[in-house]
Amino acid sequence: MNKYFKCDYYRMTGEKWNPVKGTLIMLLRYDIRYLYLIRRKKTKIRTLFAMRAARKYGLEILSDNVGPGLYLGHAHNINVSPLAKIGKNFNLNKGCTIGRENCGKRIGAPTLGDGVWVGSNSMVVGNIHTGNDVLIAPNAYVNSDVPEHSIVIGNPAKIIKKENATDSYITMRI
Repeated sequence: MNKYFKCDYYRMTGEKWNPVKGTLIMLLRYDIRYLYLIRRKKTKIRTLFAMRAARKYGLEILSDNVGPGLYLGHAHNINVSPLAKIGKNFNLNKGCTIGRENCGKRIGAPTLGDGVWVGSNSMVVGNIHTGNDVLIAPNAYVNSDVPEHSIVIGNPAKIIKKENATDSYITMRI
């Protein structure tokens, strides 16, 4: 079993991986089943199953650049660019997009640090960097660099410095 998937499983369920119980939960919960698919060794079969699940559930996280401890809250319509780099203990919520920019001065995809929480319907786009311990509020549009220990709100993004910004938002850290 992939160690990254075990970390994701712990973040999603709060329990250590148990082959019997874990397999049953994986059969019942599509979000955990999807995480299992994207964490497996890259093969043509794995890619086909992951693409089918992506269409069925609106989850497009085919990136191998996602660190351990990924948490999908209300896992629907989540898009992550394959070029994005994401740290550990990362939370994604319904309707969020981590995407690349194709023109302008920020061509490329984001690099997000450890312990980042992305709220519902938020967009993080362009070749930007966010530090560790960053909370991106729901409906925020982020297209500029964000320092560590910050909260980002609104459109255009307003950055508010706050120590332990994600303390109560990111639980069961690995």
